[in-house]
Amino acid sequence: MSNTIILRVGDLEATNKGGAILKTYALGSCVAVMILDPRQKCISMAHVALPESAISPSKAKLLPGYFADTAVPELLEQMKKTAGEISRPRQLIVKLCGGASISDSNNTFNIGKRNTLAVKKALWKYGITPKAEDTGEGFSRTVTLFQKNGIAQITSPGKTDWKL
Repeated sequence: MSNTIILRVGDLEATNKGGAILKTYALGSCVAVMILDPRQKCISMAHVALPESAISPSKAKLLPGYFADTAVPELLEQMKKTAGEISRPRQLIVKLCGGASISDSNNTFNIGKRNTLAVKKALWKYGITPKAEDTGEGFSRTVTLFQKNGIAQITSPGKTDWKL
């Protein structure tokens, strides 16, 4: 699929190219933040690994998508650069996926939950609330976001595919 852009941990991407597909694999405690602007036909995604950039400001400069607090503003900025402008916050569609408790069975660190909450906090600063989410629980997810219809398709080993 030549229109597919694969995002690794910490990557982020925005595109309004017709037929584009954004995809990220193996979301455990990581969270995929997807922002769609239906008016501009622009989609974006970040693969967020940790909640706060304060633990590594140098890494945040190199990979703003790695941290929730830097990923959200950078996604919005990339969408503006890609589309020329973006719609008002309440017109944007935000979807979240991931944030599971995979290797932390005692919930000692709660990284998945902390990532999800940090993403929501970063979105709230812009007056944006997620319209759909599939987060938590104890399984990994792969998510594919389609520019043509804004659907996020989720897969997980041993489960039937589902959509957000």
